[in-house]
Amino acid sequence: MTGVQTCALPIFRRRSQRFDSELRNLSEEYEMIGLLLAGGKGSRLWPITSHTSKQLLPIYDKPMIFYSLSTLMLAGVKRIFLVCTSDYIKNFKALLGDGNQFGLSIEYLIQNEPKGIAHAIELIPNIERKSNLVMSLGDNLFYGMGLGTSLQNVYKGSGALAFGYKVSNPEEYGVVCLDEKLVPTKIVEKPVNFVSSWAIPGLYFFDSNVYDYQKMLTPSARNELEITDLLNIYLKQNKLEISVLERGTAWLDTGNPQAILEASEFVRVIEHRQGMKIGCPEEIALRQGFISRGEYSELVQSYPESSYKSYLVSLL
Repeated sequence: MTGVQTCALPIFRRRSQRFDSELRNLSEEYEMIGLLLAGGKGSRLWPITSHTSKQLLPIYDKPMIFYSLSTLMLAGVKRIFLVCTSDYIKNFKALLGDGNQFGLSIEYLIQNEPKGIAHAIELIPNIERKSNLVMSLGDNLFYGMGLGTSLQNVYKGSGALAFGYKVSNPEEYGVVCLDEKLVPTKIVEKPVNFVSSWAIPGLYFFDSNVYDYQKMLTPSARNELEITDLLNIYLKQNKLEISVLERGTAWLDTGNPQAILEASEFVRVIEHRQGMKIGCPEEIALRQGFISRGEYSELVQSYPESSYKSYLVSLL
């Protein structure tokens, strides 16, 4: 097992002083930092998660975390804080390193207890709290043509933005009620009685007020700081926008065994039919200009022989 892990690890480029200097200014330059949530116990997936993090499980040909990381990259985010438990931080670091190979800065924050999605915000260092924030749940997968362009243009930099996606089982999600003009009127976490079929996927944009608003939250009945309560603060101030995900855009929540199987089959079919990868951070880094063609080539050539490497080489 150790040998397999060793040969599979990419060769991370050593940071230069110039790169470190650039990273110190990333928050100011891009006015957006990313929070990637990969904590939790994955209890709905036990015993599969008895020895590993849910977000490290495979979705077809890639670790689950690649897909949510790719979503942040498509949104143009380069400075990312990954939240995980202390049990698996070494595994995430072995997989992603400091993000330099993708032209990113990835730092790790520990959340050992399930205190809620909104709780993770208070883990962000104080020095970063002047930046706007985009949060991505590590078990959510998004796919759609032009998704990258949409994510970079949809948020205008003030207030909060969440998404709406029609589902047949709204009782399993936080949902938003929309009027005839698609303006949000109410948000409810996992409603017992039907109020709306518009689920809120695990991708949220916030302005820098979010750090103060998060401090206003109190634990819910399940003793967690709920992301829906945070969104409701913005809603009450008329500062919440809901962007409805159109037909042709897929959102997959991979929180249980059947969902993982369905997501894997979805990715397999799309990749096989189109000949392109979904959730491929190396490709996104190249196309977004996060790394140069030479840096991309050096990274890809360091990988062991596999169909994944063959695809990446074909892009050169």
